[in-house]
Amino acid sequence: MRLIRLPKAPNGFLGMPEIFNGGVHGVIRRAVIISNGCAGAENQSIGLVRALGLSNRHFLYLVTRPIGGINKWLNWLPVSIHKKLDYFMMQLYGNSRFHAKKIGLCNILEADAPQIARMARETFKKDGPLLVVASGRDTISVASSIKRLAPENVFLVQIQHPRCDLNMFDLVITPCHDYYPLTPHAQRQIPWFLRRLVTPREPPGRNVILTVGALHRADSAALRIAASFWHDELATLPKPLLVVNVGGPTRNCPYDEDLAKQLTTMLQNVLWSCGTIRISFSRRTPEKISKFLIREFSTNPKVTIWDGEGPNPHMGHLAWADAFVITADSVSMLSEACSTGKPVYVIGAELCTWKFADFQKRLLEQGVARPFTGKENITDSWSYPPLNDTADAASQVIRALAQRGWKFTHDGFVNFA
Repeated sequence: MRLIRLPKAPNGFLGMPEIFNGGVHGVIRRAVIISNGCAGAENQSIGLVRALGLSNRHFLYLVTRPIGGINKWLNWLPVSIHKKLDYFMMQLYGNSRFHAKKIGLCNILEADAPQIARMARETFKKDGPLLVVASGRDTISVASSIKRLAPENVFLVQIQHPRCDLNMFDLVITPCHDYYPLTPHAQRQIPWFLRRLVTPREPPGRNVILTVGALHRADSAALRIAASFWHDELATLPKPLLVVNVGGPTRNCPYDEDLAKQLTTMLQNVLWSCGTIRISFSRRTPEKISKFLIREFSTNPKVTIWDGEGPNPHMGHLAWADAFVITADSVSMLSEACSTGKPVYVIGAELCTWKFADFQKRLLEQGVARPFTGKENITDSWSYPPLNDTADAASQVIRALAQRGWKFTHDGFVNFA
């Protein structure tokens, strides 16, 4: 197992507040996360809040869409319009096939912008400013409304490019490849009469923080906990341990069973150099791909496949793996693996198009990932400066808050090894 070191706190960290410099009203003590219910987007927000030292001082609110009936065809609508249309359908047709089903998330409050803004204003003198962190398209209207209703009491960070006026946010954190449409290479792919419709339309402004990959919560503290939790199952496995993460095809990274066949052949070719191979699937993995890999490897004593039952070993894999093979479709899984400093091999990158091809190119140029060829000797380790996007973004959030005269009460920063 590779030791994970906690580096020094990000430059610009202000430590304990000076009560007489800015007063108690300028101290950040709490955060609100606005989630769209998608694990990838939510993990980015939680990762940033953890890196800011507020992991035990945040509240999670959910922006939900109506589901069931015709609602699955209405996800392209802004969430506020979608809800109004669903309400109209409910009044018109009653409890019919048009009516939204209830979502069983009773322990998470529905995001109510006026209520959250009112809470920020009323508790400002006692608890200081409210940090609001949101991620995903469906959270934009709620998060920006909170900022509009309590501009002097809220600092709003939107993760992922919102495709709208960036002045509605204090900060926007987004990967470099979101600005790929502005590159000459991308412009040549867009018909001239459509170029004005493609976003973003302007280069990043002063309130934009650019990252290489996605933010996440696989920081060194989380990996230490995972290493301890999964010790009995993973520590004694024959080394090296190769972890294979299989995602699922997307519009800009399409693949089918042919990639599974290619992956199978390549894994069989490197099997001699592995002590153990552990394969995991995501919720997006098509059944035909997972069944194919299970059929090919289920009887191999060196290979273990997580069947989705029991605790998800993903964090344990990040902590204990010696190397990774990851399908190119998942920016999140690649970002997490590339933050460990361990060898990361990518399969299917040549299938990616548009901005996702640009993301793969950046990983290769920075030396944090290599194409998986099936000719590797997994015992031959290699290293690189790990991606540190979450901690780097947190340090820039701190500097932006300092410019406004706001700071944190803690000195317990979480950082990435």
